[in-house]
Amino acid sequence: MPDALTTALYLAGVGVPVLALRAGKGPFGNCPTCVDNACGGRPNMKTPGPCLCPRPCHAWAAATTDPTTLTSRPWAAAWRRAEAVAYHPGGAGVTVVDLDNSDAITWARTALPPTRTVATTRGEHWIYSGTMRSVNGVRAGVDLKSLMSYARWLGSGAGTMAALPNVVRALAEESSSPVRPAPRVVTVPLPAGGGECRHRSPAYLERGIAMAEQRITDAASRVHATVYRTFLAVLSAHGRCGCLNEAHIARLFTAAQSKGESPRHCTDAWSNARTTLGL
Repeated sequence: MPDALTTALYLAGVGVPVLALRAGKGPFGNCPTCVDNACGGRPNMKTPGPCLCPRPCHAWAAATTDPTTLTSRPWAAAWRRAEAVAYHPGGAGVTVVDLDNSDAITWARTALPPTRTVATTRGEHWIYSGTMRSVNGVRAGVDLKSLMSYARWLGSGAGTMAALPNVVRALAEESSSPVRPAPRVVTVPLPAGGGECRHRSPAYLERGIAMAEQRITDAASRVHATVYRTFLAVLSAHGRCGCLNEAHIARLFTAAQSKGESPRHCTDAWSNARTTLGL
């Protein structure tokens, strides 16, 4: 995208935090440690992945208004490879109602107050002034993108931006306790084992698995990172002696899926943890 950096610098100059998107809408990290996912974060980087950087540098957290960051390594290379420019709506003080199809647009025209509108490849972005928590799937074809989220920059749009209405905030509240699908059993490789078992009794392992389940269940934010680090801790303590079995892993995956993790994200986190530990 030849003009991506020019667009990004313009937006940063007017206070809009921006980031570069690779093919498939996955964002680049904004620090050298995270180039090409070297830190162990998720392959698509759509959420801040597990990372030892001083501050979050993936997904929406990669967005910045600092021109020095945008033009320094590794972002100089990222902009040459970028397929699009994205921005952090919450950081810009706005909320994007992402309408993904014609039915969603028809609904919005009858249910929401008019505001600035930007055409997308499949629908429209309705942009309101004000921030709120981001929620996907508040109704068919409708996502809310604001805090801790990012949206593709598709131009300034048309119309006057209205204040964030209560009807949009209510959509998030109605979705605060969604009915999640039943956790799906996923088969993953068991640790090879072979080392000396340090566990004096089955109770030691049981306590460790129970604590790991609780840690995931109690996560109030950064669920992806919590799941990865919990898997890493379990494998670090129990992964080399062969005592983990499929039932233990299923319990961990069930806890993660109850917090909204997909089966694919569970297997990615498990695989990344095993790779990190050389298992």
